[in-house]
Amino acid sequence: MYLCATKKNNMNSEIRSLEPKALWNKFADLNAVPRPSKKEDRVIAFMKDFGASLGLETIEDEVGNVIIKKPATAGMENRKTIVMQSHLDMVHQKNSDTEFDFDTQGIEMYVDGDWVRAKGTTLGADNGLGVATIMAILESDSIAHPAIEALFTIDEETGMTGAMGLKGGLLDGEILLNLDTEEDDEIGVGCAGGVDVTATRSYELEETPEFKVGYTIEVKGLQGGHSGMDIHRGLGNANKILNRILFDGFENFGMRISEINGGSLRNAIPRESMAIITVDAIHEEAFVLESNLLVNSVKTELKTMEPELEVIISKCESPKFIMDLGVQEGLTRALYAALNGVYRMSADIEGLVETSNNIARVIVKDGAIKIACLTRSSVESSKWDLANTLRSTFELTGCEVELSGEYPGWSPNMDSDILKVMSKLYEDLNGEKANVAACHAGLECGILGQNYPEMDMISFGPTILGAHSPDERASISSAKKYWNFVLETLKQIPLK
Repeated sequence: MYLCATKKNNMNSEIRSLEPKALWNKFADLNAVPRPSKKEDRVIAFMKDFGASLGLETIEDEVGNVIIKKPATAGMENRKTIVMQSHLDMVHQKNSDTEFDFDTQGIEMYVDGDWVRAKGTTLGADNGLGVATIMAILESDSIAHPAIEALFTIDEETGMTGAMGLKGGLLDGEILLNLDTEEDDEIGVGCAGGVDVTATRSYELEETPEFKVGYTIEVKGLQGGHSGMDIHRGLGNANKILNRILFDGFENFGMRISEINGGSLRNAIPRESMAIITVDAIHEEAFVLESNLLVNSVKTELKTMEPELEVIISKCESPKFIMDLGVQEGLTRALYAALNGVYRMSADIEGLVETSNNIARVIVKDGAIKIACLTRSSVESSKWDLANTLRSTFELTGCEVELSGEYPGWSPNMDSDILKVMSKLYEDLNGEKANVAACHAGLECGILGQNYPEMDMISFGPTILGAHSPDERASISSAKKYWNFVLETLKQIPLK
């Protein structure tokens, strides 16, 4: 059904003319299928239809991962079987002024110089270009390769439940090529693990007194980005900026909070956050003046990284209810105290973030508070140290804190055979050494390695910038370079 639909879709014809055509056409096919995390039914069906249309053995496991197996091409039968792996789901983010339904619409793409972008939404190059790469190789009758087990996992972006649910014994491959790295000069050999930190509590609603006036505070225009790969860049976090404006508001202006709605997904740095508040009518003028002075200071502070930061303070109808004052004071102090950003840099790998936290989502409404964070680390003890620091911060203000969705990191193996092959090949092809590195993002390799501990793993991919934000873009020239690297790697897979 979806294969037919994509052939009729001319929306992305400009993308289909790019080189290498095999890669970009499969990416356009994939991007016509809605594929948000946790809602992968349509893209699972799409991949199963694709495998069946090629006459290849196609399996859906019990959690929804799709495996398509293709025999070796002539002359490559004596090479080790490889697993080529990418995830099917994508982060769904859009600009606030973009009308788009991720559940029903395909991604609208366009070419901007050397970049492929989407119109006001995430592009899905993370990890759609990896999926498209594997699809193109499975479909080809001219690309030389050893036996391939194509593994398409689900739900990587919001829990890695696909990788976690993949059972041992389904795969025979000895080498795993993960196509989820976002810099084309990098060969990934390790990644961070993570844990979700969620703080919740209830509070009493109070009727808003007549002497209060209502205001909305909107923080917007931030870059956002990947909460692992971009966490070290000094980007603004909309939830933290909003809390700076709310902090001490009661003491100064009688400020009371009615609602807060900030951020979105745990793995996306919050770009927008909004509050509905009240202040004493007698302090209204001072509130507007002093808040704007603070906003100007924050803008100056972040002007290099966040030149488009905008904070709009506007009068509104006074809300009917406000939150309990004691809980409000505890909330604003806990959000101020909770660490956001880098906790510790690696002592072993220069420039690598070891441990970090993203205060991703803050919801205050109808008597309930929810604060959602994602804590990452390449060192297990440091991950739990920061998670417990956050837990303590939120528990001190009366919240219940749940630590869930934990997944392990991937420890580097610098003696890897496939690493040696690909490092030499990259240098031969490009005249420079590859950047062999671990990353602060969560890759599925560490999880897959739990049930396949003997599998030799590597991660690489084309250059993608702004992942997890509407500024996501994929380099066209990099895609050519990456595609060539993939094809040459397939020819040099070690003998059995």
